[in-house]
Amino acid sequence: MGAPRIHGELLKLGIDVCQATVAKYMGRRRQPPAQTWRTFLSNHVGQIVAADSFVVPTVTFRLMFVLVLLGHDRRRIRHVAVTAHPTAAWTAQQLREAFPWDGAPRYLLHDRDHAFDALGATVKAMGIEDVVTAPHAPWQNPFVERFVGSARRECFDHVIAFNEASVQKLMTRYGSYYERARTHLALDKDAPIPRPIMPPGEDDIVAIPEVGGLHHRYERRAA
Repeated sequence: MGAPRIHGELLKLGIDVCQATVAKYMGRRRQPPAQTWRTFLSNHVGQIVAADSFVVPTVTFRLMFVLVLLGHDRRRIRHVAVTAHPTAAWTAQQLREAFPWDGAPRYLLHDRDHAFDALGATVKAMGIEDVVTAPHAPWQNPFVERFVGSARRECFDHVIAFNEASVQKLMTRYGSYYERARTHLALDKDAPIPRPIMPPGEDDIVAIPEVGGLHHRYERRAA
């Protein structure tokens, strides 16, 4: 009930007060009446797959288009594809390849990139609800945006790709490191595929190279 209706009720009770005064002393909602975006992401974390893309220049200055599908629950990489000729139809095909018809997520979250324009019929046929973020709002798709930033900073800023196959190979190596070795603050400093804790002992600590030596993971090995 808003201030005008309350003011009307007061007038009917013979209480002559200004409507502005009613509005001034009305209680304020501390939370928005509708579900916030953060609440939506939290409530459906196990049912959301986020999509995003980025480009990688090659040694000959060709731009390779990288598509990433990332599960929200454990930040697992559900699908990665690379092409020199991105089209909306190609993107739709990647979605079909990523998920069996009986194993699709409930929601697909992505921005307004034209590469996603042809997904409507595909996601509908697969029983997926298409969730499009607001214009110029990368914070609404935070997990996959963070993955893209990490892939750039931790891999592609340090190497030069030769061609499409080279980019695909680098993404495969980085994806394996990201899922099996790299710890995440949001996962209580565990990896998307949980790593066992090795208790202290007399075993030697060894460094195992990842992504061609760009990164390392550490394990205890018997001396």
